[in-house]
Amino acid sequence: MKRSLLVLATAMLPACAPEGPPVATAVAADSAFCTTIHRDTSLSLAQQLQPVDSLMTARTGVYVLEEGDDAMVARAWLAEYAEQTIDVQYFIFSADNVGLIAADYLVRAADRGVRVRVLVDDILVEADADELLALDSHPNLDIRIYNPSTNIGKSLPRKVFNVVTDFRGINQRMHNKTFTVDGRIVITGGRNIADEYFDYDHEYNFRDRDVLLLGGVAADVQRSFETFWNDPLSVPVAALVGSPEDAEAQAARLEWLHQYACDPANYWPQVRERVRQVPAAFEAIQASGQLQWIDRVSYVSDVPGKNDGSEGLGGGGATLDALTALLNAATNSIVIQSPYLVTTEAGRALFRAAVARGVDVRILTNSLASTDNFEAFSGYQRDREALLGTGVRIFEVRPDAAVRTSIMTGALQGTLPDPPIFALHAKSMVIDGHITVIGTFNLDPRSANLNTECITVIYSDAIASGVLAGMEAEFGPENAWETTLASNPDAGAGWRKRFKAWTRRIVPRRIL
Repeated sequence: MKRSLLVLATAMLPACAPEGPPVATAVAADSAFCTTIHRDTSLSLAQQLQPVDSLMTARTGVYVLEEGDDAMVARAWLAEYAEQTIDVQYFIFSADNVGLIAADYLVRAADRGVRVRVLVDDILVEADADELLALDSHPNLDIRIYNPSTNIGKSLPRKVFNVVTDFRGINQRMHNKTFTVDGRIVITGGRNIADEYFDYDHEYNFRDRDVLLLGGVAADVQRSFETFWNDPLSVPVAALVGSPEDAEAQAARLEWLHQYACDPANYWPQVRERVRQVPAAFEAIQASGQLQWIDRVSYVSDVPGKNDGSEGLGGGGATLDALTALLNAATNSIVIQSPYLVTTEAGRALFRAAVARGVDVRILTNSLASTDNFEAFSGYQRDREALLGTGVRIFEVRPDAAVRTSIMTGALQGTLPDPPIFALHAKSMVIDGHITVIGTFNLDPRSANLNTECITVIYSDAIASGVLAGMEAEFGPENAWETTLASNPDAGAGWRKRFKAWTRRIVPRRIL
């Protein structure tokens, strides 16, 4: 489970990461499984895309990735078939099962000559310096760390100094999440790279949403990545840490990584088989019309550093401006999923005005029983009555939501005696049944003013209808509780969670 953080507290602590792999020995794996060629080397990515190549020039292909399995397999497919570049930008890239296997895919792409660039935010990097340097030592793989003020290469005294002297600066994180291949295909949305975003965690699993974009607006995503990659806030990992291990030790780490990913106990053969079958599945998706070709799709990203700081912890950004304009233009309905819901008076004024225009506004967020973030829930709890007073309807996710059995298809789910808690992580909107927003933006002051965020805005009745159908199911009583001024489900979370949320009331709303 990856909790959203209170940076002031987290910055004081050493980074927590799983114990690194042995340097001298590799995990024993099934050699036949390990040496299997998993991709069809006779079929390049360009050949797979050739039937839609002309469409990619004029329009954007859009396919919404609702299920964790599909989102994971899609990333693996793109990494397997990438021909020129893979550009990866994430807030969290964990060294857990999914993260290690994803890293191996990137290394194997680099082995084929693909140029791989990984940009990850500093605050939650779960790897030690030698592990990062081993990856970075590959001639075709480069790693940069965004705003490295609190973790990589920083001693505890330096962390404390940074907190004291630049509190706003250490709170400015890169929350963008993009995976771009050959500058033409993108996956973006709410998912980080960790077990819980792909239905493989034992404690929490997140209901999340990504979108696959082909051609069209993918060029804008690529330009945004270049802006972040070349910004002074993005620092090569080799510049942050001391002397690397020798070449033999680094090679041993990469071999351990590959053996880990080749072990059927870690990466099930049936999942690899799904990756191998993606080219055929891609053809089926095109033929069925599930891949929509849209004339109007926009990608909006904040710039590195977000804003100039002249308004202290405030200041807004491009994503806030875009979402504000969309909400102000709504005429009929606004349906929102946001895992963290901490509103300001300005935000509540937007909803109040929409309701006054006759717009039906509904929001699905986490309950205290489902949340993984007590700081954010405490902020929401403090403002919940004021938000309800604007006329919006609020629904809170049940941790045992019935819909999890259909949404969360990870094979792990059927093997556990106690199913993981079901929690919301999708950050999406459907406006007037026509406009769909899929991105990284939470409805809280941190997303509005501190974190860099990105959103994709899709103008399509068909896409909106599909996303809205899933949302409508999740508003149902078997999946969520409706919260009113008269009642809320907090008591059902148990005293420990209620106490934890209460203790977080000392955290200022402006950094939630």
